[in-house]
Amino acid sequence: MASRLVVSTFVSLDGVMQGPGGAGEDDSNGFPYGGWLPPHVDEGFGRIMSEQFERADGILLGRRSYEILASHWPGVPDEEGGAKINGMAKYVATRTPMTAEWRNTQVLVGEAAQTVADLKRRTDGEILVQGSSDLMRTLQQAELIDEYRLLVFPVILGQGKRLFAEGTTPAGLKVTGSTVTDAGVVYTTYEWAGKPSLSSL
Repeated sequence: MASRLVVSTFVSLDGVMQGPGGAGEDDSNGFPYGGWLPPHVDEGFGRIMSEQFERADGILLGRRSYEILASHWPGVPDEEGGAKINGMAKYVATRTPMTAEWRNTQVLVGEAAQTVADLKRRTDGEILVQGSSDLMRTLQQAELIDEYRLLVFPVILGQGKRLFAEGTTPAGLKVTGSTVTDAGVVYTTYEWAGKPSLSSL
């Protein structure tokens, strides 16, 4: 028994993943560009996201990402995607205890590398990691991520929290698929391929 851990996230061309959905979503450190994602949402984007959630058996979130999603999804009607997301298993990685009221949520208290490694061993299927640059970096450094699904938006923000910030452990990836939506969002999937291959020209 072992689950597959899949990172799915939105990033700008310069790798920023902070505050994609709206101005007030995450304005920490004075980030002024929240809401850079909505102008690029179209039918192709919606189809990609629906397919991802349909394939997933569970969602893994950091504490802040959990709070953002839990404030929205419980009120979404079943026919608009609420049935799948509200009904599936949700896991929150946090260093401190918290109360989780969104149904089917389990809180994983402790160091994320250890609690998520334990989660992978005791579950089957696909767990989708959403949001939280810190959580994703921790999981990447522990070599727990099996696949990346990145939606890269045609914007440059110049500041904000980055998915692969300085200090990230080097890794090699293998491209397994790529497509472009009509709004210019590049959706590419990668599998972990060990350490990066280096050479000289």
